[in-house]
Amino acid sequence: MPTYPGISSEAFRHPLDSQAEQALRSLPGFDLIARKFVEFVYERPQFVYLMGNSIEVGPRQYSTIYQIFRECVRDLDISGEPGLFIAQDAQVNSYALGQEHPYIVVNTGLLELLNESELRTVLAHELGHIKCGHTILIQMAMWAMSAASVIGELTFGLGNFVSQALIYAFFEWRRKAELSADRAALLVMDDLNPVMSSMMKLSGGSNKYAHECSLQEFIQQSEKYQALDDDGLNQVYKFLLYNGAQGMMLSHPFPVERLHYLRSWAVSEEYQQIRKGNYQRTPDGSVDVTPETPEHEAEKLRKEIEKLQAEINKMRKSD
Repeated sequence: MPTYPGISSEAFRHPLDSQAEQALRSLPGFDLIARKFVEFVYERPQFVYLMGNSIEVGPRQYSTIYQIFRECVRDLDISGEPGLFIAQDAQVNSYALGQEHPYIVVNTGLLELLNESELRTVLAHELGHIKCGHTILIQMAMWAMSAASVIGELTFGLGNFVSQALIYAFFEWRRKAELSADRAALLVMDDLNPVMSSMMKLSGGSNKYAHECSLQEFIQQSEKYQALDDDGLNQVYKFLLYNGAQGMMLSHPFPVERLHYLRSWAVSEEYQQIRKGNYQRTPDGSVDVTPETPEHEAEKLRKEIEKLQAEINKMRKSD
């Protein structure tokens, strides 16, 4: 797998992602949402929940997944290893959150559906969100939508600033952010097929009937979807479907649309230059993914126990 030492997220960020974020931040009410988010929402409770209700991936827990994860962290040159948790949930899903201490959650439903190469694709995609700094905005969007749903009961001082336009802008940005994360996945994989097959499986994959699914047919379906735009009315329908026509706004673009964007980028000069090592860089250091030896793990554990004991002794003295 290729690695990209020093790569900046700006090297692969999709322009629609940047434009949508700029539009979101310029809307009235965004700054207030940002201030209230910092005031009321903290990462620690979510981390405590994950530690109590999921499996933290490490050298001795899902070790194969952990090594794949560390290799993806290295390939995208993410400084500081994010957390990784496996949650018992049949829904095929994964997500990245957190700002100070970012983390990724992968549902067991996704593990059951994807092969190892496709799982690497998903982990690279979520790390792409972290690399691009998407996670804080994703959390803000989730909180703003939750706050908007209880306006009249508990406003958090937001008043009417959680407008429909602001909610729309959050959703529009979230959809465009996926395009940047898809690019990160392609960079890590250096192969379109596992990225496209993971999208196909997320659309309607089945282990039982996997032998009856064709990636080429799915690619043709993507092309047919794009051709629908020849009829202007279909463009209106697409807009409405994304923005609540079926009772909910969509946080992700349709997989066939993501496929279209990614296939276009895969043959672009920009992508080819990145593969050759010609890309915008950042001064952040790379991450060592050499597997830790048992002795090293034991030494780390010993130090943690000593630190914990010292804290306990302090508490006893204070009593």
